[in-house]
Amino acid sequence: MLSSIIDAFKVPQLRNKILFTLGILALYRVGAYLPVPGIPFNEFANSFMEESQSGVGGASMTMLDLLTGGALSNFSVFSLGIMPYITASIIMQLMQGVIPAVGRWAREGETGRRRITQITRYITLGLGLINAIGYLLLFQSAQYGVVFSSEVPAALTSVVIVFTLVAGTAFIMWMGELITQRGIGNGMSLIIFISIVSRVPAAIFDSITTTSDMGMGIAITILILIVVLLCIPAIIFVERAQRRIPVNYAKRVQGNRMMGGQNTYIPLKVNAAGVIPIIFASCLIYFPAQLAALFNVGWLSVFADAVSQGWVNWILTVVLIVFFAYFYTSMVFNPDETSDSIRKQGGFIPGIRPGRPTAEYIRNVLRRITLPGGLFIAAIAVIPSIIFSFTNNELIQAFGGTSILIMISVALDTMSKVESQLKMHNYDGFFK
Repeated sequence: MLSSIIDAFKVPQLRNKILFTLGILALYRVGAYLPVPGIPFNEFANSFMEESQSGVGGASMTMLDLLTGGALSNFSVFSLGIMPYITASIIMQLMQGVIPAVGRWAREGETGRRRITQITRYITLGLGLINAIGYLLLFQSAQYGVVFSSEVPAALTSVVIVFTLVAGTAFIMWMGELITQRGIGNGMSLIIFISIVSRVPAAIFDSITTTSDMGMGIAITILILIVVLLCIPAIIFVERAQRRIPVNYAKRVQGNRMMGGQNTYIPLKVNAAGVIPIIFASCLIYFPAQLAALFNVGWLSVFADAVSQGWVNWILTVVLIVFFAYFYTSMVFNPDETSDSIRKQGGFIPGIRPGRPTAEYIRNVLRRITLPGGLFIAAIAVIPSIIFSFTNNELIQAFGGTSILIMISVALDTMSKVESQLKMHNYDGFFK
């Protein structure tokens, strides 16, 4: 591992990409601690902590704060986090299966993807504006009691705060796209990754110090970390597991050369959707919390808390993760196109006729392996939440199954991209 990292920095192009990615992520973390103008920082931080622990809507706000890497509890310029962009991406993904025109854009290649990206940006800014107004109204309410300085008109302060939050969302979106284009890995995923990782040290400290017995706190913390380390190999095993469908190609003569005759396979991942189902499910589950922040209605806050914790949250999480596992897999892998490509190249799956029977066979295999993959990542996401409900240990919440799965998936994806770059320059990669 260490030698691969050293090799990565020996390649100038790859080194520049890694340093560029690290620089953008560092800039994001700086923005998470830069409060918006006009906010009484200390008073707001104390009020947010009290409401998160005991107030209505506290559980949902705590989870939103976790996904923003603590930016929300600081009411920083990045308080909205990456959630508006993720929500906009979900909307566009759903529209591809509902609106034929959007579906055609997705199949048009680079031009269509550019058009979809542009619309996603506009939706992100619209959602960011709605969230910014909602947070402003919530934090000005009696529940949080934020009072602006009387030296500046309140209306002007409100406009500046909303504009700053929306600008912060646009800046996060821009940074994520920069990482994807010029850095290493998927920018949006890396931003979520760094948001979660940044909360782990504080969670470890709280896990040790919140118990009256320091020795017991240390023992519990070590036990949790050991369990996490034991879960990592199982998660990696499922993330890299494949169902390989054999494909044979008949020999044929083309000109003076003999073509075909080789055997290969179609690699179908058990978890083809990766971490996307968890991210999408989390955004939908905590969307009521964003609505509660917007409208500040008592029953809506109670509903947001109900779906943010407890058995309702667990059931919804499992159902949504499995649904998005099937949905996203169907979006990224088309059995009909794969079958047609195999047929045109003179290939066939042993025992299966070419054409529609091949497509149906691949589709059935994909359905069978997607269910256990979806259930596995759902279990990884839900079981730590159940344990947290009984122990109330902050480390389990910050370093729970969802967080672990996101971190491992993003790390594996980023390492794969680095490895492909290393192999282009005749270096060994991370995976031996």
